[in-house]
Amino acid sequence: MTSHCANPDCAVPLRLLRDGRLYQFEVRPQSPKEPVPFATHSRSLSHFWLCGECSSKLTLVFDQLKAVVVKPTVAA
Repeated sequence: MTSHCANPDCAVPLRLLRDGRLYQFEVRPQSPKEPVPFATHSRSLSHFWLCGECSSKLTLVFDQLKAVVVKPTVAA
C-alpha cells in the first residue's frame, strides 16, 4: 500500500482513503524473449493513491515500459 499521493509534485500523506482516489494495477514482468507458459508468469497487485486535489485534475495510467504515469484528466 502507498503512504502518500502518487503525484511526484505532491507530498500529501495518505490518512483517509475517502479523500482522493485509490488505483490498483496488476503488474506483470516484461515479456521474456522466449515464450513462457501462462501459469509460470508471476503477477502482483500494486496500489497507488491520488489525494483529493490531485484526483480532481489528474489520473494514473499503467504503462508497461514506464510503470505508473500521472496524466491530466480528460474532460467529458
